[in-house]
Amino acid sequence: MKQSEIKDLSAVELQEKLSQLKKTYADLKAAHTISPIENPLQIKTIRRAVARIATELTKRELQ
Repeated sequence: MKQSEIKDLSAVELQEKLSQLKKTYADLKAAHTISPIENPLQIKTIRRAVARIATELTKRELQ
């Protein structure tokens, strides 16, 4: 997800997206541990998307 897309979402939508991405990240990590996944760069992009969303949620809480 791009930062511009994240800014357009509401706080509730961000929470839902964050939990969904965390689950996807955990599933990918487990699958990659058992046997190598086809595109390991997916793990990196999902991890960064989780960080972007978490950062946006923290930023909104501080305002």
